[in-house]
Amino acid sequence: MGFWPTARNLAKAWLLLLGSAAAVGALFWWASGYRAASLAVFCVLLAAAALYWYLDKVAPGMVGARELAAAEAPLLRSTVERLAARAGVARPRLFLLDDGHPRAFAAGRGPRGASLTVSAGLLSAAPPAELDGILAHELVHVANRDVLVQSIVVVLSGFLIEVTRLAGWFQRGFLFVLGPVAASFAHLLLSPGREYAADRAAAGICESPHGLADGLLRLEAAGSFVEFRASPATEPLYTVNPFAEQGLAAMFVTHPPLGERVRRLRELDPEWRDRLRAA
Repeated sequence: MGFWPTARNLAKAWLLLLGSAAAVGALFWWASGYRAASLAVFCVLLAAAALYWYLDKVAPGMVGARELAAAEAPLLRSTVERLAARAGVARPRLFLLDDGHPRAFAAGRGPRGASLTVSAGLLSAAPPAELDGILAHELVHVANRDVLVQSIVVVLSGFLIEVTRLAGWFQRGFLFVLGPVAASFAHLLLSPGREYAADRAAAGICESPHGLADGLLRLEAAGSFVEFRASPATEPLYTVNPFAEQGLAAMFVTHPPLGERVRRLRELDPEWRDRLRAA
């Protein structure tokens, strides 16, 4: 929805691609010479192209979501279509998580190639105004191409975490090394400011900040009642951080404090307290 956020995210994606290709090429050049390095760089670029094209499916697949059939959830489809038109993006593919933990996230390349994943818990627990705010927030991430960087970071970080499982008895040792490396990708490329910007733009799309503010509080409270398990590397995807901030999960926290997000949203409508007292 803004030129600079989009340009910044595209620059980050290119930097990540070129940096990865250069690092792999240098390693193979040092180990085996020019030919091996050239082949390695070609393989990295080929894998990057495939990942870029299928990002909208890879990220939902990492958490076990399934794509909604054409006849499923017509109300959700119409809501997303209405909000996507306001956000200036094509309607994304819709995926469903069949569990009770309320959450949502967007993934993919950007306005013309994205997916939106929601859980059954969110659809059953969130009132219409809150659901609109949460979905609008995710669609702003699509419009700004935040999803491009977030999705790449999550896939790469998740891959590094999964690699440690191959170490068998030495998994904890490998995790001690690769866990911080994976987390550094998230913190280097993902600024908490992206969430503030998405909150503000979503409030404009919904013509009120309170639906999203209430929705954020509902998502936060859900963590106290519904068990949640997933790879901590997926933290950047979600609207709020669903993980307990301890152990490995604490390394991947990229969301700003929820209280500050709600405060900023409420300040977009400074007279809301007066109207509440008068009601």
